[in-house]
Amino acid sequence: MVGKVEAKSLKEKSIPKNQDWMQAFESEPEVIKQEAEIEDYEESFAELFEASQRQQEIKEGEVIDGTVVSLGEEYVTVDIGYKCEGLVPIQEFKDAEGVAHIVVGDVVSVYLERMEMDNGFMLLSKDKAEIIRAWDEISQACEKDQLVEGTVIAKVKGGLSVDIGVKAFLPGSQLDTKPVKNLDKYLGKKLKFKIIKFNKKRGNIVLSRRAVVAQEREMQRAETLANLQEGSIVTGTVKNITEYGAFIDLGGMDGLLHITDMSWGRIKHPSELFAVADEVKVKILKYDREKERVSLGLKQVSPNPWDEAEYKFPVGVKVRGKIVSLKDYGAFVEIEDGIEGLIHVSEMSWTERVKHPSKVLAIGDEVECKVLEVDSRGKRISLGLKQLQDNPWDALELKFPVGSIVEGEVKSVTDFGVFADIGMGIDGLVHVSDIAWTKKFGHPSEKFKKADPIRAVVLGIDKASEKFSLGIKQLERDPWENIKSRYRQGQAVEGAITKLTDFGAFVELEEGIEGLVYVSEIADHRVEKPSDVLHVGDVVRAEILSIEPKERRIGLSIKQLGRTEERAHYDQYVGERTKKTSMGDVLGDKLKAALNKGPVE
Repeated sequence: MVGKVEAKSLKEKSIPKNQDWMQAFESEPEVIKQEAEIEDYEESFAELFEASQRQQEIKEGEVIDGTVVSLGEEYVTVDIGYKCEGLVPIQEFKDAEGVAHIVVGDVVSVYLERMEMDNGFMLLSKDKAEIIRAWDEISQACEKDQLVEGTVIAKVKGGLSVDIGVKAFLPGSQLDTKPVKNLDKYLGKKLKFKIIKFNKKRGNIVLSRRAVVAQEREMQRAETLANLQEGSIVTGTVKNITEYGAFIDLGGMDGLLHITDMSWGRIKHPSELFAVADEVKVKILKYDREKERVSLGLKQVSPNPWDEAEYKFPVGVKVRGKIVSLKDYGAFVEIEDGIEGLIHVSEMSWTERVKHPSKVLAIGDEVECKVLEVDSRGKRISLGLKQLQDNPWDALELKFPVGSIVEGEVKSVTDFGVFADIGMGIDGLVHVSDIAWTKKFGHPSEKFKKADPIRAVVLGIDKASEKFSLGIKQLERDPWENIKSRYRQGQAVEGAITKLTDFGAFVELEEGIEGLVYVSEIADHRVEKPSDVLHVGDVVRAEILSIEPKERRIGLSIKQLGRTEERAHYDQYVGERTKKTSMGDVLGDKLKAALNKGPVE
């Protein structure tokens, strides 16, 4: 006790103010030296006491916190408060690139492997300390059914290897709620997992991410369903792509974005716009709460370009666009995103008859055309290609007015007539009915073939329908026009039979002029069929019953001619008899007058 009191009195001696330590030491060297010795004694005693206590607590196989006191080429020296310091292989502090991430003064957890080695140091391990603490934390998480976090480090047979402080196995079937084909995309990712199997003795840990995903999706789904409203715009992720659309993950809830609702323009396949995992903003078009079905729209997020089509593309304006589709009836031109117009085949050329648009245009061609008609409601714009060129029909009307004569050559022969090329790029049609006034043709090819010279009269020009009508028979006078000047009703005519039908026989009176003898007008007796009594080529005589120039018909009767001629013969006979009787009577009267000498009247 006396020693301690004396030491205390020595410590309480003061050092003059504003006097440094060296000056004080020189002025009172004995006092200061005694104070220093007392302080060193007190500190050493305290350290020795604490060290003795720690020596009793520290045991091999425990994890202890220590302080880095020095760094060597092979070892890191760590002070854990024991009588001797410990060594940790420096390799345990290095990363994949071989760089040691440790400095003097760092506090680290180490595992005591051996209390004392031959060199007087303890053998420590940082890696084993981390493993032991990780196992303890994992064990607690497993008991409390808590999630653990880890990084996917490698692909192994049947699944993935995950670092959660120690290596654990994640089966492929437990990776997600749906089958995963590409495991490589998870490498290096930090995720949360649920421990489904834990065996510390065997060092076996099996994880599941499927349960975590299912739980997260169910929570997202509940939140999404609560906030879904028709007309609202939401953000989602492309989950799957099909030919008819794309399924969008709205957060635990999938919605269908149909291909027709993706763009105001033309889309052949949804993959032109999206890829799986793309983030998109869509509008909720319809939400069926009972069936939990959601219909989505992407184009509805932006204004409909057709709303202003009539103002942006008025009739008559020139537009440029790209050919995006060819059909049998025309070509579709994209003149703006979402706006397409149709060039009908009839609007591609003034002169050529375009059978298919591919003869004139190809997909991808840039074309200039003219707006002919706009229907915003029907989302239709009619375009014209030929309208940007001079109309040859205007020149045709001036050069060849109706009634003028044209010359050219036969371009083609069809069932209904002959097309003639007159040298202006416009073909004129001579209908089969305008080839001849009287002669009937089974087919125009009976008179014409391709490249034959042709001469015709212009009958009509229809610019709107692009029809140029010609006639050959009009070069001559219609024989039916003055038919009544050559034939009269009751006249007896003669001709050859050209055709027999069930209802009668046709008789040619002159070239191109035929008359019809009905079966009832062939004979006085009943005739079942004209062919029973007549033959083609027979020359017959008949009487004209009727003449109809407009209908181009002449009615004939063989039977009536027989009756008429018979009556004429009878009248002639009666006339001759009457004439003879009258002369006898005259001579008799004269004779009587001479005998009676009376006057004769």
